[in-house]
Amino acid sequence: MIPIERHQQILALISSRGVVSINELTERLNVSHMTVRRDVQKLEQDGLLLSVSGGVRSPERLASEPSHQDKSVMFSQQKAAIGKLAAQHIPLNSCIYLDAGTTTLSLARELAERSDLLIVTNDFAITGFLIDNSECRVIHTGGTLCRENRSSVGEAAAQSLRNLFIDIAFISASSWSLRGISTPNEDKVAVKRAAIEASSHHVLLCDTSKYGRIATHLVTPLTVFNCLITDGGLPITAQETLSSMKIEVLTAGETMANDAL
Repeated sequence: MIPIERHQQILALISSRGVVSINELTERLNVSHMTVRRDVQKLEQDGLLLSVSGGVRSPERLASEPSHQDKSVMFSQQKAAIGKLAAQHIPLNSCIYLDAGTTTLSLARELAERSDLLIVTNDFAITGFLIDNSECRVIHTGGTLCRENRSSVGEAAAQSLRNLFIDIAFISASSWSLRGISTPNEDKVAVKRAAIEASSHHVLLCDTSKYGRIATHLVTPLTVFNCLITDGGLPITAQETLSSMKIEVLTAGETMANDAL
């Protein structure tokens, strides 16, 4: 059986069953565990399935993003740890971009004592916090107001980013897979892409509850990111694939090898 036939059978089983064990796949396909592992890795990298403990499942489709208020109470400990870790690796006198989101807000809170940074953001909650608690210089992108997420979206916000040179872009996502980050909100796509294009270094800040989700609009392939900062819930298979993609994974709570991002 050639690989494409195996891939079709794997996807058909997941579609009908939801979750399928690796052992069942090796038996049904009559191939080795290593062959199934390679097939799963390829399909997961394409965003077609998600590895779970002992098996695989279909990705979860995200129809809409939670509001800022709802997200602020979800996985707050993980977000705080991710923000703390990211803050430790921002060099002096950097120009950084903080994408709209509650994880990037956690990073902003860790920067309250610094005065050397130029912080660019499209997030009103981040801007408000920095106004009251930081001496860093701040640029808000402006643009069309998205009330639910307390941020600016659309072409005007994107254009303001295209006029800047940014050292590090910290990008958030409500859904991501090994294929890339995605969003159900088309107006966010241009802003995230512009921030990435304007930046020398790209970091995805995302807790693992968002992993294995897909949404309608693909923002960018995962390969554009130099680094992922997340919590300890990422499956081993995903970590291995990220390593093969040359994406550094920093896990909050673990000792880091690098002094700076």
